[in-house]
Amino acid sequence: MLTFSHVDFKYYNQPVFTDLNLQINEGEFVFLIGKSGIGKSTLLQLIYMNLLPQSGYVQFDKFSSETIKTKDLPYLRRKLGIVFQDFQLLEDRTVYDNLAFVLQVTGCPRKIIKKKVYHALSEVGLTHKQTNMPKELSGGEQQRVAIARAIINEPLLILADEPTGNLDPETAQEILDILKKINSRGTAVLFATHNYDLVRKFDTKIIKLENGKAVKVILKKKEEEKL
Repeated sequence: MLTFSHVDFKYYNQPVFTDLNLQINEGEFVFLIGKSGIGKSTLLQLIYMNLLPQSGYVQFDKFSSETIKTKDLPYLRRKLGIVFQDFQLLEDRTVYDNLAFVLQVTGCPRKIIKKKVYHALSEVGLTHKQTNMPKELSGGEQQRVAIARAIINEPLLILADEPTGNLDPETAQEILDILKKINSRGTAVLFATHNYDLVRKFDTKIIKLENGKAVKVILKKKEEEKL
């Protein structure tokens, strides 16, 4: 589903990735870890092709960084759901309208929009908040709305960029539980975080960015292997 093959990427001659290789299969839940500034957000941007590698390629579904055209980017991004640390909700719209907007731009019929919005909000336990404005919600509730927005197009993969970074430990656990539930129904999740305590609670695939490479981490055996 997702492949990084011999990817090199640098900002202004400052190397970020050198010969990076990575693969994520359909339906996997993967933690992406590494210290601040190591390139976690950059890697996510390479997936939704806001950035392109200088060499090597990124392949997601049928889209390749080597051949993708600007007109194809909206179709690529409809197959992705993105959850940011700072929520990025539209402050002048209700919860319902924040989700409906995602579908309106694709020309989805109003009747289908209503059904999909209700389903997405029910997945995160917020159907009773659909008429609220974002500022009326707690941080955890706002992040749940962001997750609902991410899943509304039924994506192949959710990219979660430090989604618990602004939340207390209990709320962070709730957000992780919601993403695990969504993953159990077949949606792959790539969860970028520096919260190792959260990572240690789950026996799942862990990728560490280190020295420009992707390293698979096996916590129980306390060993690492190059991918």
